[in-house]
Amino acid sequence: MSPKQATRAKPRDVAALKRRARKILPILKKLYPDARVMLDFKTPLQLLIATILAAQCTDERVNQVTPSLFGRFRTVRDFAAANPAELEAMIRPTGFFRSKARSVLGCCGQILERHGGEVPRNLEELTALPGVGRKTANVLLWNAFGVPGLAVDTHLGRVVNRIGLAASADPDTIEAQVCQLFPRERWGIVTHLIGFHGRKTCFARKPNCPGCAIRDLCEFPDKTPSPTATTSSPKAARRR
Repeated sequence: MSPKQATRAKPRDVAALKRRARKILPILKKLYPDARVMLDFKTPLQLLIATILAAQCTDERVNQVTPSLFGRFRTVRDFAAANPAELEAMIRPTGFFRSKARSVLGCCGQILERHGGEVPRNLEELTALPGVGRKTANVLLWNAFGVPGLAVDTHLGRVVNRIGLAASADPDTIEAQVCQLFPRERWGIVTHLIGFHGRKTCFARKPNCPGCAIRDLCEFPDKTPSPTATTSSPKAARRR
């Protein structure tokens, strides 16, 4: 059964999920006190560009590219007037560089034309820009402007489905389900805390379930067994 089918088949007990969410959040806050956006930036424009480049790329790789990029292009006008070939060459290491260059050029062109060169500060205007979806917009809103937003990336989506706070493969549905469980003012920190947990503990291929601080609050049925449990199992005993 797919996550979407599961959502339709089993109504969500939102009250119970809220109670569990209230237990999970302080544990993660204690575990990751420095949870934050991992992209390096100094201005809202820089964060917007970096987040566009981070699509299907690691934050670490983006951070290797942006110092020279932001040294060459400093303003919205600079990016809007950039030579496409030069821009593509500079962002090539982030992958999908041609489509990302088109997004950066189109995005900055519209910011210049429609917003007087100022990066918009609301979801509707941000998502109307080329290459800017809800995830990118929410990253920018919280980290550049302090406006609450929940950014659903692969890490957050994986973790909330595993621990049972969401039941969908669709990022927009995940965003709606998780936002339902936390006060609006906490959406930004929830993004960072759960994202950090996905990076540090709840890995995609082999989650570190034995070392997970919220293991007892997690509904993931395929938890990674501890080494001692594996070696003491009947199957392991038969192999010896």
